[in-house]
Amino acid sequence: MKFDQPATINPIDRGKVVGIPHDRIDGPAKVTGSAPYAYERHDVAPNAAYGWIVGSAIAKGSIKSIDSRDALAAPGVLAVVTHENAGPLGKGSMNTAYLLGGPKIEHYDQALALVVAQTLEQARDAAKLVRIDYAQEAGKFVLAAEKDTAVKPPAGFGGDPDSAVGDFAGAFGKAAVKIDRTYTTPDHSHAMMEPHATTAAWLGGRLTLWTSNQMIAWAVKEMALTLKMKREDIHVMSPYIGGGFGSKLFVRADAVLAALGARAAGRPVKVALARPQIPNNTTHRPATIQRIRIGADRNGVIDAIGHECWSGDLPGGSPETGAMQTRLLYGGKNRMTAHRLATLDLPEGNAMRAPGEAVGLLALEIAMDELAEACSVDPVELRIRNDVQYDPEAGPGRPFSSRKLVECLRQGADRFGWAKRNPRPGQVRDGRWLVGMGMAVAFRNNLVGKSGARVKVDGKGGVIVETDMTDIGTGSYTIIAQTAAEMLGVPLEAVQVRLGDSKFPESAGSGGQWGANSSTAGVYAACVAARGILAQKAGFNAEDATFEDGMIKSGGRSIPLKQAAGREGVSAEDSMEYGDLDKAYAQATFGAHFCEVGVDMHTGETRVRRMGGAFAAGRILNPKSARSQVIGAMTMGVGSALMEELIVDPRFGYFVNHDMAEYQVPVHADIPDQDVLFVEELDDKSSPMKAKGIGELGICGAGAAVANAVYNACGVRIRDYPLTLDKILRGLPEPAFA
Repeated sequence: MKFDQPATINPIDRGKVVGIPHDRIDGPAKVTGSAPYAYERHDVAPNAAYGWIVGSAIAKGSIKSIDSRDALAAPGVLAVVTHENAGPLGKGSMNTAYLLGGPKIEHYDQALALVVAQTLEQARDAAKLVRIDYAQEAGKFVLAAEKDTAVKPPAGFGGDPDSAVGDFAGAFGKAAVKIDRTYTTPDHSHAMMEPHATTAAWLGGRLTLWTSNQMIAWAVKEMALTLKMKREDIHVMSPYIGGGFGSKLFVRADAVLAALGARAAGRPVKVALARPQIPNNTTHRPATIQRIRIGADRNGVIDAIGHECWSGDLPGGSPETGAMQTRLLYGGKNRMTAHRLATLDLPEGNAMRAPGEAVGLLALEIAMDELAEACSVDPVELRIRNDVQYDPEAGPGRPFSSRKLVECLRQGADRFGWAKRNPRPGQVRDGRWLVGMGMAVAFRNNLVGKSGARVKVDGKGGVIVETDMTDIGTGSYTIIAQTAAEMLGVPLEAVQVRLGDSKFPESAGSGGQWGANSSTAGVYAACVAARGILAQKAGFNAEDATFEDGMIKSGGRSIPLKQAAGREGVSAEDSMEYGDLDKAYAQATFGAHFCEVGVDMHTGETRVRRMGGAFAAGRILNPKSARSQVIGAMTMGVGSALMEELIVDPRFGYFVNHDMAEYQVPVHADIPDQDVLFVEELDDKSSPMKAKGIGELGICGAGAAVANAVYNACGVRIRDYPLTLDKILRGLPEPAFA
């Protein structure tokens, strides 16, 4: 099925199952521990051995020699895999560095060996006996030091890295009010609960992986490239994933080395990255330096807006596209964005929690707050004055498919009590706490991708949906079941969903906020095909048939769904493909964040007191799981604002705080109250579901709302994230210490 015209009225619009809050159908399996994760597949690999990765102790250089004899002689050791005995290996198209290094070393903790043993403890202990002699080279590890060497990267996922409309420099120079500020964000780690983990087994020349991966079809393709195998000889399964946030979009060292270890040992092998290995061995969000210039009239109406973003990565890597949202978010006739990429010898940078917009809005939305103050305009009103209903780079000929940002701003402000905010910083006290409010806009592009599914209806009226779509904790099982139930007119309990298997039809996968809308649209297409077969078997015209209450109805006649399916059942498969509506219409999701914080006037400690947000993201398929997604993302925004930071050791080129004890993320006590409002919206140009993504929107702008609240509370403007208390203390007036 192809979606190339705006959606009309269809069965999803009935809203009997879709759009209703439902508990997660996979919830009982999760809370009882019966949902097996990759490392727990003892049922399929009962005699598995264990692998432990040996990572590089240097950031750049080469291996002079590697001696694994002592490790091989250790108790229980079955094999040691290195570049010397792994056989010919390629590199996946989505990996910047080789997943098994040697002799060249590209970053600290790059996997150089895998020790396989009977037990985990034996593998871990023997790994210490692998002797590696290095030829170390000097590396580049600090973005600020390499900023001037950064170059324009090639066009990538977001298109051309630079854009220009009008005369930005001239308009900015003539503007009545100017903001010219530089903001910095640090390296970030994904910090998901489940580590990267894989169980691998060979049968003849065929490989089976039970792994933790967000994109099943990508995993098959990348493993085939890496191991130089045929895709049809690789079977990947990932039915349950304990979080990924982008780090599991791509095959990582656990999967490749588990496969190599299993081949070397002649039995299944399990490999899980220990928590301290994850920040340096896998991917992270790169640090950024962002310069934002805004020129406006004295009423705050923007005429010139420019956003430049510098980031770093290994050779062949990609930039953090922090300026992309600035192309679409606010009006202004004269515009400029640019991205520059420096070569750094740090571990690989890649997609993490709303790549681009998450850090871009950390900068842009403080700049907008600073503009509001300079113009003496309320921050909410300033953003309303600069709303634009079309792509401001392309002009009115490319309108937004749906844009309810103003509604989000007004409804969110009213619900939060924004009118009570004192615009003068440092004026509100609650005991020793200085109290302030801040806000920021949320924006995230709406992306869709081809997605397929198979739908089966059996002779009892039960429905089975199969697709390689994954559930990374987002609720995919439930919204897919809701879609099938709505389309086929059966209760939710009658639908069984099977996910995360490369033998199932290829879906769009989980990532980039495209998963829910795309995968349910694929199920929609398969259900349309199934409805056609069922209606024909029932003697009805498929266009006229209604599916509801377990019946097929048409022209005053009705027969049970199970009767139409017959004893042999019905199976249908289809994919949803997309035309060029995204070219004719700008498609995005919007929201408004509001935050109240307290800043201790003696210590500079910041505490979030409450958060609120209003969001417009098309049809909300399951308000319960969508709210869960948004509050989780808002929590991540608090982390970005106040605590998350990978510390680079500039001598040795590695992230020092590489565990959960020292890489701080918010906990329950940090987030006392969160309120979420979904602004009613249907987007008929997004998909037949009339939905859009929601999973990453909540992090976009949330951190800036916190930062702006801190400024309103105590008058200290910080442009270098995170806003740790030492930075706040430096700006507090002397009486704060009295």
